[in-house]
Amino acid sequence: MANSDLLPSLLYKVNESQLALEVAIMGLTLWGEQHGSAEIASNVRGALAAIDRNEEFIKMMITPE
Repeated sequence: MANSDLLPSLLYKVNESQLALEVAIMGLTLWGEQHGSAEIASNVRGALAAIDRNEEFIKMMITPE
């Protein structure tokens, strides 16, 4: 199998890992908000927004035609 054949699988796994990290970080963010760290939680939410913005494009690129 050529390396180019593996690229969609690699991108899928990277995206899957990215989304898992997003969920874990959001859990920590919610905990931080509940314990008085609203400003930090807000900053984290802003950073996580990049994952949301890019998710649809990533899915589009890894879906076979």
